[in-house]
Amino acid sequence: MESRLEDLEIRISHQDAALEELTRASLAQQQRIEMLSAQIDYLKSLLKDLTPSAVASRSEETPPPHY
Repeated sequence: MESRLEDLEIRISHQDAALEELTRASLAQQQRIEMLSAQIDYLKSLLKDLTPSAVASRSEETPPPHY
């Protein structure tokens, strides 16, 4: 009986360590995801500023034919 109890205690301690390691990995991944998401948003804003608009500005518009 004593041996079985020791085996269970060892298993629990290993499971606790594994759970702690998985929690740390999960938190690190979440932080990385948030950082990458912020970088993507920043790059989107840069691209938006760089790409020309399909609509010309008023100064570039040619007057309609009836003028």
